[in-house]
Amino acid sequence: MGDPSEEITARGEARGDGTRAVRAGLPEPAAYEPTLPGPVFAAHFHLPGDADPLGGPYTYGRDTNPTWTLLERALTELECPAEPECPAEPGPAAPDSPPRPETVVFASGAAAMSAVLFSQLRQGDTVVLPSDGYHLLHALRDRLTGYGITVRTAPTSGDAQLPLLDGARLLWLETPSNPNLDVCDVRRLAAAAHERGALVAVDNTLATPLGQRPLALGADFSLASGTKAVTGHGDLLLGYVTCRTPELAADVRAWRKSVGAVPGPMETWLAHRSLATLQLRVDRQAVTALALTRLLLDRPDVTGVRHPGLPGDPAHEVAKRQMRHGRYGCVVSFALPDRAHAQRFLGALRLVSDATSFGGVRSTAERRERWGGDDVPEGFIRFSVGVEDTGDLLADVRQALDAAADGAAA
Repeated sequence: MGDPSEEITARGEARGDGTRAVRAGLPEPAAYEPTLPGPVFAAHFHLPGDADPLGGPYTYGRDTNPTWTLLERALTELECPAEPECPAEPGPAAPDSPPRPETVVFASGAAAMSAVLFSQLRQGDTVVLPSDGYHLLHALRDRLTGYGITVRTAPTSGDAQLPLLDGARLLWLETPSNPNLDVCDVRRLAAAAHERGALVAVDNTLATPLGQRPLALGADFSLASGTKAVTGHGDLLLGYVTCRTPELAADVRAWRKSVGAVPGPMETWLAHRSLATLQLRVDRQAVTALALTRLLLDRPDVTGVRHPGLPGDPAHEVAKRQMRHGRYGCVVSFALPDRAHAQRFLGALRLVSDATSFGGVRSTAERRERWGGDDVPEGFIRFSVGVEDTGDLLADVRQALDAAADGAAA
C-alpha cells in the first residue's frame, strides 16, 4: 500500500513518501562522516571573544542543539513537503515566496500542546477545544480557565465547533480524535476560524504527517506526540509543533526556552533514526487495522467498531477527503459487553500487550475507561495495531475473543 503519487520538490525531483521519510533532515554528504550524525551532548558551546551570543546558531543547551536542528528540519519536510501552501525546502527563500514553516521539538507531546496553548493565549482570550479529545485536555482546560481564559468545547464530529468561533483566539482540533476516532473537516473549520481572526491548531498524532497534513489543509499549527506512531518503538518521549510561519515558531520556541521543556539529544537522535521506517510502519498498520475491523464486525459480542478507514464509519467520508493514501491510522476502537468481558479478552491475548499509548511496532490494547476522563463504556477497548504479520495478529484476537466469550458462558 505504498504512496502511488509523486510530489515535485523545489529542485524538480520526484519523491514519494517513503523516500522523504528515509532522507528527511539529513545534512549534505561529507566525506567520511555518517549520513545521520550522532547525538550532540552539550549544555553549552564555545562563544569566543566578543562574539554575539544571539548571532550564533548554538549558544546554550536550553536554546538550541544541532541534533534538534536535524530532527526539526526532517519533521518540517514531512509535514510540508514543498507544497504551495507550506513550502519547506532548505535554503534561502525567494523574495516573493511565502514564509517557510518551522518545527520546534519538545520533551513530550504534552509539552508541545502546552507550548501552543500558553504561547498564544492571554487573559481574556477565548479558545475552542474538543470535548472528546485526549484526556490531558481536561486538565489543561482547568488551567486555562484559572488563568482567565474562556474555554468553549464541542465534540469533534459534525464540525460542531463552527457556532463557537466568534470572538475566539484559537481553535484546537484533534482529528481523528482519541479514543473515539471521530473526524472533523479541517479545511472547512480552518477557513471559518480564519475569517473570524482565530488561529487553528491540529493535533495530528494519530494520523502522522504521512496520513494527514494539517498545514496544507489551512491550519497554523500541526502538533503531535512523537512518542507514538512518528517514532513508533515505544521507547522514548517526544513532541513537536510545526508552525506555519517563523513568527509563530518564535513564540512557541520562546515558551520552550522559558519552561525548559527541551528534549534530550539521545531521544532526539533516536526519533530521527526512527523516521526512516515511518512509511513502512504506517502502511502495514493501516492494512492490518482495516482487516481487524472486518474481523470484529463479524462478532456478535463486539459492538461500536470504529476506524476512519472503514466504509460506512461515520467519519469515513470526511477522512477519505483529507487523509492521504488510505493511511487512516493504526487505532481501532470497539466495545465488549462489560468490564469483566473486556478484562478476559485482554488477559487472553498473546501477541498484544495490555498497555496504554498507541502507534508502536508492537500491538497494544487497553480498557480505556480505567483511566477516567473519556466518555466511553466500561468494556471499551482502544486497540493499537502493530507491525506483526496480519494473519498472526488476527488469529490472536480471534482466540482471545473466543476465550472471553467462553468465560462469560461458564
